[in-house]
Amino acid sequence: MNTPAKTNRILIVGGVAGGASAAAKARRVDEHAEIHIFERGPYISFANCGLPYFISGEIDDRAKLIIMTPEKFWSRSRVHAHVNHEVLAIHRAAKTIQVKGPDGLVRDEAYDKLILSQGAKPIVPAIPGVDLPHVFTLRDIPDMDRIIRFLAERKPRSAVVIGGGFIGLEMAEAFHQRGMSVTVVELSPHILPLLDHDLAVHLENQTRRADFNFKTGTGAVAFTDQGVTFADGTSLAADLILLSVGVKAEVELARTAGLEIGVTGGVKTNGRMESSDPDIYAVGDAAETMHALTGARARIALAGPANRQGRIAGANAAGAKLTYPGALGTSIVRVLNLTVGFTGLNSAQAAKAGFSFFTSLTRDLSHAHYYPGATPIMSKLIVEEGTGRLLGAQVLGEAGVDKRVDVFATAIAGKMNVDDLEQLDLAYSPPFGSANDPVNTAGFVAGHIARGDIPTVAPETWRPKDEFLLDVRDADEVAELGKLENAVNIPLGELRDRLGELPVNRRIVVYCQKGQRGYLATCLLRGRGFTNTANLRGGYLQARLNGL
Repeated sequence: MNTPAKTNRILIVGGVAGGASAAAKARRVDEHAEIHIFERGPYISFANCGLPYFISGEIDDRAKLIIMTPEKFWSRSRVHAHVNHEVLAIHRAAKTIQVKGPDGLVRDEAYDKLILSQGAKPIVPAIPGVDLPHVFTLRDIPDMDRIIRFLAERKPRSAVVIGGGFIGLEMAEAFHQRGMSVTVVELSPHILPLLDHDLAVHLENQTRRADFNFKTGTGAVAFTDQGVTFADGTSLAADLILLSVGVKAEVELARTAGLEIGVTGGVKTNGRMESSDPDIYAVGDAAETMHALTGARARIALAGPANRQGRIAGANAAGAKLTYPGALGTSIVRVLNLTVGFTGLNSAQAAKAGFSFFTSLTRDLSHAHYYPGATPIMSKLIVEEGTGRLLGAQVLGEAGVDKRVDVFATAIAGKMNVDDLEQLDLAYSPPFGSANDPVNTAGFVAGHIARGDIPTVAPETWRPKDEFLLDVRDADEVAELGKLENAVNIPLGELRDRLGELPVNRRIVVYCQKGQRGYLATCLLRGRGFTNTANLRGGYLQARLNGL
């Protein structure tokens, strides 16, 4: 039997995604290590991302949310999992932590390696009425239980969700599925601030209804028994209020111990997930790492990165030498009938990072148009000028969003450009996609722009001046949806016979409904000698989303 001369003692503060993953990976690397997790709450590992779906009723068994119990952790991995144990202090010189158990007694525990996985806590603004019994936050199972109990006892009919991020939208949907009228309030100009404005507005427009609404551009100033009062002087009635305005990294333990806190508010780590003390690691929502694309310092509070960071920290604490490459922030959320996913940089982030870039937007179908059930899917790409490198992607639709955004995330990780997207060999069968998948189509359109095949104008920045606006949609489309101001309608099928109606001394900006017919018309015009032409990216629908 080969046993080490000295057993490596690894202590982990906090369970859930990062801590539990770290413990399990450390055991796989070192069978002889002594591994302890100290979790302040009653559950060592639970599916915190599943909490809204239990509240909605989609997950019907509360026990399914419990991923790992202390007994199971010991049986499977010989990990000592201590619940209801709070770590009060880290004594780095002595390499000990101070732990208070459920009996109130305080003891010191020695470590060789220490992993911090304390996560983040919801931000609770100092607003009058924030402590009223119908005002909630959601972080863990006890929070979920309180909301479930309130729903059962009080049977609320209306809810206001403060914050239009991931958790806010998931909880808004959960309340709506419980039969409540819901309003989502977001201080930013639109929900999902990580989404570009045009797609966010489209998402709001497509999901807004009488019992599911949005209020943006203002914040709450008071909570009352009757509802919420806002900074703009308006108010909303609410039987239940959920706060989801962001999270704050739990770093006080690390700060008091003298560990370096990064610019994003998390414990600063290197590629090995080591803090400023090489014997102490930090993972998950409380760790500052880096963005995989820009290399900038980042704190990405998502379960996927937390799991992978935990694996790397656990392995390294047990003697391995793994490196974390950073995260892209790939995310997805469902809002009623629509799903939106994004990865990499949005337009604002790309500009802040100093990239010269353009955007392209395509509207396609989730699968072959002739197979029943095909639904629209929008793909917006953020592309570096000059190189055509993919910097970010946003996808919105009813079906097939997940697999497209994952392909885009993989493309960014692989440093692909939009020409590569054109050639990707993706699975095709009519129930699942099209011969040219929406990913390929997005590549085609972005590739045309990157190569300068034809001139285009971007609806986000272009405003008509002296151009001749040519609408090449069919007359019934114009009658139903209207047209841009001063545009002249000549349907694409009639264009070759009506070239004499076009000016020869003015720039012609062409548009259709989504962009494809505008592209075809622009090619036609350039082939007929009208060289001063450009296609409006995304067509009429995108122009309207951008205020044209």
